[in-house]
Amino acid sequence: MDQLHLQEMKENLERLVQDGQLQGKKIYLFGHCNATEELADLLLKQNYSVTAILDNNQAKHGSYYRKIIIVPPQDILKETQGESIVCIAARAYAAMVEQLNRLGYTGIIRKIVDYNSYAEYSLSADTIARKQERVKRGMVKFREIRKSYPGYFKFLCPFSALGDIYFTMSYLPYFIQNRKIGRWMIAVIGNACAKVVKLFGDVLVMVLSQKDMDEAIQAALFTNAADVFIPHQDRPYVVNLSKALYIKQISLEKIYCCGVFGLSESTKPFKPVNLRVFQGKEQIKPGKTVIFSPYAKSVTALKGEFWERVVDEYLRHGYLCYTNVVQNEVPLPGTLPICPDILEIQSLVELAGVFIGIRSGLCDVIREADCRKIALYPDYCYCDTKWKAIDMYHIEGWENIVVGEEVSWTIN
Repeated sequence: MDQLHLQEMKENLERLVQDGQLQGKKIYLFGHCNATEELADLLLKQNYSVTAILDNNQAKHGSYYRKIIIVPPQDILKETQGESIVCIAARAYAAMVEQLNRLGYTGIIRKIVDYNSYAEYSLSADTIARKQERVKRGMVKFREIRKSYPGYFKFLCPFSALGDIYFTMSYLPYFIQNRKIGRWMIAVIGNACAKVVKLFGDVLVMVLSQKDMDEAIQAALFTNAADVFIPHQDRPYVVNLSKALYIKQISLEKIYCCGVFGLSESTKPFKPVNLRVFQGKEQIKPGKTVIFSPYAKSVTALKGEFWERVVDEYLRHGYLCYTNVVQNEVPLPGTLPICPDILEIQSLVELAGVFIGIRSGLCDVIREADCRKIALYPDYCYCDTKWKAIDMYHIEGWENIVVGEEVSWTIN
């Protein structure tokens, strides 16, 4: 989970505590994901008891996170509804609220993280006033972007996800050619996403905060700006592409290729061209080093015991083991920390020989690397669809492994 949303979670939770909304309530969380685990941790640290985590994935029912059982959503109806509260930190907030309403739940529901600040289902004077101020701020930011890049077509990427930016850059050149776009620039959230853009060449890229990006996009939509395109599949800017996933299984890459950019399914993606050589070669035992990547912002973490088994197996076979870390992340026990530049990470894993990581956008960044590449998938469904994560995010040419309780690990 990114630091901006984590801070928002802490602040919103603190408001619930101060307002007494959790006092005497049986607390339920909805949607087992990385954000929900972060929320559970915060609640436990403040000595609150979490009754259960509601989740639609039958494979998770009966399992636990920190002794909190995962149960079907309808289990909430066993409670006296005035005595319960459902806290939602997952992205599918609107769909979850709708499901709870369909089930007949009439208790308290609270959004803990606002991933889609466009959707606030209230016509109160306060809400309308705040949204008007938001549009005004967005107009100022949008004018700044236009002033910085006069005459340029603007691509605004609304979400800080390396994989989404990678797919955008993989197919964007075709879109530009088909639309006969001349000068153009792209705006992203955060320096890491900007580095992914730079993998594809000398591109004009602007870095914005999530707040500025959201407000600039809302201004662009409000004014029906003809010089803007929003390349993303999850938010309903123009068409709600994610709705198609309730009917048919479509990989995320094909959603970008065909749905976002309107290209044929057979279109070949562009590949990174701006790759740099890793500068810390002396740290690596060529062909006998493993780079582990156990962290992802939007994926539930794999158990520490699993990583310990894998690390121990490689150490036993004489491998040098590193954990790719950023900011405050901690290396896996028995491994050393390493933090390569995004432009250098393909060079690093090719030198090392083995990459093992939870399926995240980083896997997309190095999908073309010439080494042994293993992507690990927790056993969960994509959002609230029936499609497994491995169905949505499977990478050709990789070893794609779903990690369940029974998974053991041996080096081939």
